[in-house]
Parts: sequence; C-alpha cells; structure tokens
Amino acid sequence: MHTSKKVLEVKELHKIFGNGQSETKALNGITCDVLEGEFLGIMGASGSGKTTLLNIIATMLKPTSGKIILDGQNISSFKGSQLAAYRGNQIGYLFQQFELIDNLTVKENILLPLAIHGNNLNTQQQALQQLTTQLDIDELLHKFPSHLSGGQKQRVAAARALISNPRIVLADEPTGALDTKNAKILMEKLTEHNQQHASTILMVTHDANAASYCSRILFIQDGVIFHELRKNKPEESNSTFYERIVMVMAQLAGGSSNVL
Repeated sequence: MHTSKKVLEVKELHKIFGNGQSETKALNGITCDVLEGEFLGIMGASGSGKTTLLNIIATMLKPTSGKIILDGQNISSFKGSQLAAYRGNQIGYLFQQFELIDNLTVKENILLPLAIHGNNLNTQQQALQQLTTQLDIDELLHKFPSHLSGGQKQRVAAARALISNPRIVLADEPTGALDTKNAKILMEKLTEHNQQHASTILMVTHDANAASYCSRILFIQDGVIFHELRKNKPEESNSTFYERIVMVMAQLAGGSSNVL
C-alpha cells in the first residue's frame, strides 16, 4: 500500500525537440508527484509525451526546463558518481522490447546491472533466487534469450529491473510485445512485487487492461496532464477500474480536466 510520501516531484517540466519550424514540444509544463509504494500508470496517445517523461526520469534525456526532485535534489543536475548511484540503486528500467543481451545467459542478464555498478554479486544470490522464483523463471537461469518465449523474456527483463531493489521501477509499455495471457501474467507478477516489497512502479502504457492493475493513472495529452484517475482501493476490481479507464480514454478529446 502506498503512502502520501513523495518519492519524486515533477515541477513544470518542458521538453522541446528540434528548433525553428521543426520544433516539437513533447512536454509542455507537466507537474505531478510520484508517491512512495504506488503503482502509477501514465497513459496517452502516441506522441503525447509519456515516454519522454519516463526517459527524463531515467536520465536518458535532459529536460529543456523544469525539475524532477528526488530527496530535495534535481536529478538533472546529477553527474559522475552521483548519476551512477541514481541509475544503479534508485531506478530499474523495464523495456518493451526486453533488451536482453543474446550472448549472456538469463542469470547473467539479470545480474548485469549489479556487475555494471560494481555490486558484490555473491551477496545477491538470495535476492536472485527470490526474484526468479517469484517470476517463475528459476528453471531458465542457464538458458540464452534465443531459447525463451516472449513472456519468459519479459519476466527475465523484469527480474533485471528489480534485482537492485530500486526505489522506483520505470516500465515502458511492458506488455506491448506480449500476448494477452503473458501480459496478464507479467502484470500479476509486477503487482505482487509492488505489494510485497512496497516498491514504486511508474508504468507507461496504452493498454487499458495493463493499466487496470495500477493504483492511479495520469493521462497525458499534448505534453500536459489531462486527467487523473484513482482506483477506489481496496473495493474496486480491476474490471471495474478498466471500464473507467476506457471511458476516460474515449473522452480525452472532450476538453475537461478532472479527477474522477
């Protein structure tokens, strides 16, 4: 269960690509908070700015202006060891297309973030075992990605994102390359991890089924937050929340900005 404590504060975030006549405003002054332990969804049409927001939080992009505050510090100002510590310990990133390294085993892929950031791999064996059991991939550790199904690859990618026990898990369309069955399995596993470890998950998705697992959803349109939708916990089912999500998606062109 999430608390009211803020993990991240996004303040007046702008991102402009190009210049002159080719200028594109991807983000146009987004302000929002990410709360500790919540499962937050970001939804919007293609080109709405949702993935740009995620990549700025991941420090893969720098904002044109505005701030993202973590523990009182602007993450865009991080450099050197401070930036490495943020990427290695504070965030985990779950990609839509898995991004597994073909010539590494499943185990090596999962442990790669720890190796990159100089963690002692011997101390992580218990965490590895717990994660792979939770995600039902413990029998795949010595296989290579080419021998895995799409659903297995995405669960391996999820384990890699979670292995460092990050404060925030960033997931970019994690069900986008999965069929309905494997998408459901992945979302159930992410929800289980969120609830058991009180981890904060920030997920970009266009999939209303995936979004129904979230505790709160921000809808982005034209680089600004257009709607906010909260699940009525614990009584509201995923199916009921799904219906409300679909309703908001259908009304995005309506022009009002509400908390529903």
